[in-house]
Amino acid sequence: MKLGELEFHIISAGHVLLDGGAMFGVIPRPMWEKKMPPDARNRVTLAMNCLLIRAGGKRILVETGAGDKLNAKARDIYGLDGPFLQDELREYGLRPEDIDIVLNTHLHFDHCGGNTRVEKDKVVPAYPNARYIVQRGEFEHAMNPNERDRASYIPENYAPIEAAGMYSLLDEDAVITPGVEVIRVPGHTADMQAVKLTGGGKTAFLFADLIPTTAHLPLPWILGYDLYPMTTLENKKRWIPEVVREGWLALFSHDARVPAAFLRERKGQWEAEPVTVD
Repeated sequence: MKLGELEFHIISAGHVLLDGGAMFGVIPRPMWEKKMPPDARNRVTLAMNCLLIRAGGKRILVETGAGDKLNAKARDIYGLDGPFLQDELREYGLRPEDIDIVLNTHLHFDHCGGNTRVEKDKVVPAYPNARYIVQRGEFEHAMNPNERDRASYIPENYAPIEAAGMYSLLDEDAVITPGVEVIRVPGHTADMQAVKLTGGGKTAFLFADLIPTTAHLPLPWILGYDLYPMTTLENKKRWIPEVVREGWLALFSHDARVPAAFLRERKGQWEAEPVTVD
C-alpha cells in the first residue's frame, strides 16, 4: 500500500498460540470464545504481523516475530509455526543486509525474536547493517524484568544488539524518517510504542499490543498480560476515537484475519471494516 511516497506491506512472521484467558483478562470465556475460539489447550491463534516500509530512502522493518531460536519445548508451548520473516523478505527481493532500520514496539519475544539469529553457535544481529530502535525504558526493563513478565523477555533477542553497538534508544516520541513516527502508548508495558505512517494525505496507525486484534476493540477487553491495565484503558479511550475521527487505517499486530481495517462507531460500539493491504 502507498501513502504518497511512503510504501508499506504487512508481512507474516508466522503464528503464536497464547492462553485465551490471558489474552482477554477479565472478560469471561463464554464471551471471548465467540470471537476467538480456543484449541484443546485453551490457546488462541495469533498472527505475528510485521511491517516492511520504504520511506525516506530507508527500508524499515517493524517487528520481527518470534524468530527461529526457541527450542522444541518452547515452540510446542507457544504453537509456533512459519513462515520465518527472512523467507518472506525474499519474496520482496530483499536480503537481511538490505534492511536499514529495525523498529520494535516493545521487546516481548513474539515481537523481537527475529532481531537476532544463530551463526556458528553464536547469537548475532540478524540484520547486520540495520540500526535497531526501541524506547530506552523498554530496553532497560527488558534487561531486568520482574517476576511477572520475565517469561516474555529473552535476552538473546536484544543483548547481542547492544553488545554490537547497534541500538538507537529513544526517550520520547520521535520521527524515525519522513512519514514514520513512533508514539509511546504505555499500558501493556511502561514504554511500548505505536507506529504512525503518514503520506499523501493518508495515515496508518499500528496499535501494537494496545489493541492486538479487532476482538480487543471494546474498551474493557484488555490483555491479562498488561502491566498497567488502567493506563491501557486510558490510551484506548484516547487513540481509538482519534483513529475513527481522522479516518486513519488501523493496523493490528496479532489479528490473523483482519490485520488492517478502517474503524467505525456504530450504536456506541467500535467496528472494523477490513482492508486488503497489498
